[in-house]
Amino acid sequence: MEYVMTATSLYKNYGKFKALSGLSMKVPKGSIYGFVGKNGAGKTTLIRLICGLQSPSLGGYTLYGIENRSPKIVKARRRMGAVVETPSIYLDMSARENLKEQYRVLGLPSFDGIDELLELVGLADTGRKKSRNFSLGMRQRLGIAIALCGNPDFLVLDEPVNGLDPQGIVEIRELILRLNREKNITVLISSHILDELSKLATHYGFIDGGRMIEEISAEELEAACRKCMRIEVTSTRALALVLDRMNIEYKILSDSTADVYSKLNISAFTKALAEAGCELISVQEHDESLESYYINLVGGN
Repeated sequence: MEYVMTATSLYKNYGKFKALSGLSMKVPKGSIYGFVGKNGAGKTTLIRLICGLQSPSLGGYTLYGIENRSPKIVKARRRMGAVVETPSIYLDMSARENLKEQYRVLGLPSFDGIDELLELVGLADTGRKKSRNFSLGMRQRLGIAIALCGNPDFLVLDEPVNGLDPQGIVEIRELILRLNREKNITVLISSHILDELSKLATHYGFIDGGRMIEEISAEELEAACRKCMRIEVTSTRALALVLDRMNIEYKILSDSTADVYSKLNISAFTKALAEAGCELISVQEHDESLESYYINLVGGN
C-alpha cells in the first residue's frame, strides 16, 4: 500500500510536557483518514509538525516518502493544503480577494482556477461580500478553498466542523467527500466529533496521551462494531456446541457471554440449549458505535 504520510516514533516536548510520546501512523493514499482523540490528545501537535510549523523533539515523519530532515521536504509540502485550528482568512476581503491573495503568496502566475474553486466550495455567489459577514460554515469553506490553491493532493483539516450548525456540518461533509472522490485528494481530518467522522472516514487512527492506540480501516471497524445479539448463558461451551450445530456465527467473550451474529428463533434456541444442559439467562441487542469503540479502546466513561 502507498502512503502519503507516515510518522515513526514521533515525540514533541514542551518543557516537561510530552504532547507526542512515540506516535507512529500511516495515511494511505486516496483515503479519508479520521484522526480521533479527545482535546489535548496530540492531534493538533501532529498536524503542526507535518505542516512545518514546528519541529519534532525526536523521531520523524515522511511526506510522499521524503523524510522531514531532507531539504526536499519543502517541495513535498507544496503538495499539501491545510486548515490548522481556524481558517486563516482576511476578514475585510471578499472570498475572491482572499483567494487572489493566496495565489500571490504561492507565486502562481495567474488567477486561473479561482472561479472553479469558488464554485467547488459553494461561494461563487458571494460577490463583494466581506468574509467578516460570512457564517462560520462559509468561513470554513473559504479556508478550505484557500488550502486548495496550488492544487494539492493532500488536504489536512483540523476539527473542520467544530462549532458549525447542522447545515454547515452537512456542507463541509459533502465538500470533503467531493474532494476525495472527484479530485482524488487524500484527506487527514482530526476530530473528536465521532458520529460525523463515521460518515466520512475510510481509515481511522485513535490517539490518546500522545500515543497511537490503534489504526484500523472503516471495513475492519464496521466488522468490530457490527450488530449482534449479546447472550448470557450458564455455559458458553454448551452454547458453542448448539450454535455450531445451527451453523450460526458467534464470538465467545467469556465463560458466560457471547455475541451471536444472526437472528434467533428464541423458542427453538432455548430448547436446544436446555437439551445441551445450558440455561439462557439474557438476550440483548448490541450495536457498538464508533464513540463507544473509542472509549473502550482508551478506557474511561
